[in-house]
Amino acid sequence: MTIAVVRVGSPANLDALLPGTAEDPGQPGPGQIRVRLQASSLNFHDYAVVSGMIPTATGRIPMSDGAGVVEAVGDGVTQFKAGDLVFSTFFTDWNDGHPPSTAFTSVPGDGIDGYAREVVVTPENWFTHVPQGYSAAEAATLTCAGLTAWRALFVDDTIKPGSTVLVQGTGGVSVFALQFAKAAGARVIATSSSDAKLERMKALGADDLINYRQVEAWGPKVLELTGGVGVDCVVEIGGSGTLDQSMLATRVGGHVALIGVLAGFAGPVQTALLMAKNLRVQGLTVGSRAQQLDMIKGIEANGIKPVISDHFALADLASAFRHQEAGKHFGKIVVDI
Repeated sequence: MTIAVVRVGSPANLDALLPGTAEDPGQPGPGQIRVRLQASSLNFHDYAVVSGMIPTATGRIPMSDGAGVVEAVGDGVTQFKAGDLVFSTFFTDWNDGHPPSTAFTSVPGDGIDGYAREVVVTPENWFTHVPQGYSAAEAATLTCAGLTAWRALFVDDTIKPGSTVLVQGTGGVSVFALQFAKAAGARVIATSSSDAKLERMKALGADDLINYRQVEAWGPKVLELTGGVGVDCVVEIGGSGTLDQSMLATRVGGHVALIGVLAGFAGPVQTALLMAKNLRVQGLTVGSRAQQLDMIKGIEANGIKPVISDHFALADLASAFRHQEAGKHFGKIVVDI
C-alpha cells in the first residue's frame, strides 16, 4: 500500500518538486500516533528549502506544518485517541525550556521528512490538539507562523493593554502578530508596500498604516506617530535590509523580534544606535511545544481565526510556492492534502 508524497529533487528548485508515492508507514508502535494529514501551509522557511536556499537531502519530503486526524494510537499513548484533530509542532525535540542545540536538524521538512504527504506515524509529542472549533486547514497555519508571532509578543516580550507593536508586511507571521496584539489590547502600526493590503490590515484592527514605498524612512515616521517615543516591539521580518529602520522605530529599552531575512541575510548594524537606545534585538525561531499549548489557550480565549489567502492541492505544491514567491497572498497559503 502506498501514499501520495511530494519530494525535493536535485538540484532543489520549484521545477524539481516531484509528486510521487511512498510506502504507507503502517500502524503506530508504543508511544506513537498515526495521523491522516489533511492540510499544510507555506512558510518562507519551506520556500527556502524547496528553492535550494537552504541545503537539504535529495528526496526530502518538505513542509514543516501539518494537521489532520489521528487514525490509530500505539501502546502507552495518553494524549490522543482515534478521531482527534491534531497539528504538528515545529521542533520535534523542543518540548519546553531553552531551545535545543540541534537547531533545524530535527525540523520536519528540513532536517527530516516533513508533511507533504498523506500519512505519518510519529511520537505523540510531535503533535498537539487543535484549538477548539478549528478545521485542519486553519490549524495547519499555526505551527510556524502562529507560534512565531506568539513567542515574539508574549514569550520574549510582555505585550499587554497599552503596548505599541509594529508589524512588517502582510504575510502569515505579521497578520498573526496583528491579531494577537489587538487581542491583548495593544496599538498596532502596520507597514506594507500595498495600499490595498494595508486597508485589509486596517479591517483586522491595525491602528496606523505606513506604505514603505511612499515613506522609505518609516522609522522616523513611527516616532512621529508615537509622539517621539517609539514602539515597544517590532516584529522584524525583513532582516538586515530593514533592521536600521526598526531600531529607529523602537522606544528606548524596547524589543526588536528578529524573525525573518526577506530583505537580506547579512549587513551592517548601527551598533551605536543599538547601544544608545538600550535595545534588545532578539533572534527567534518559532517556539516550544509548551509555548504552542499556551498559544492554543490564548486563541481559544479570544476566538482568533487565521486569515487564509489561498488553497492549493498537494500535487500543485510548486504552484503554491510560485504564488508565494510572487507576493500575491495576504496571510497564509494552505495546501489541502
